[in-house]
Amino acid sequence: MEVVPFQAEHIAQLELQSAQQYLSSWVTPAQAKALEEFPSFSGVVNGTPVGAMGILPQWQGRAVAWGFLSDTGYSTFVKIHREVKSFLEHCCIQRVEATVDCDFEQGHRWVQMLGFKLEAERMRAYGPTGGDCALYARVL
Repeated sequence: MEVVPFQAEHIAQLELQSAQQYLSSWVTPAQAKALEEFPSFSGVVNGTPVGAMGILPQWQGRAVAWGFLSDTGYSTFVKIHREVKSFLEHCCIQRVEATVDCDFEQGHRWVQMLGFKLEAERMRAYGPTGGDCALYARVL
């Protein structure tokens, strides 16, 4: 896997994992383009994006993490995990937040592996389709 700067077209090229497929209709090309302006990167295998992730600063010392992943094999996921963990460790943001759909068990496991701690178990009607999400934060 090669790590490259995020480009808006990476989101359109991703074959999103089943748990995130519904999100593709909620991210406009303009929103994807705006993400290029913030700390972000993509994982690419044989020229095809397999993941895109980054942070959106909210104010000094606080940012929100975002990420889109395809269904990758174990070895590719391990590489993505290592890159994301390193990115978070070096981003120098005191508080990084992440939300996970309440019923997305693998997402909960992954953010915990990245060092995020659960702060709100259920935020009702938080997701773009009105679904419930959990709030995690990684605080330095």
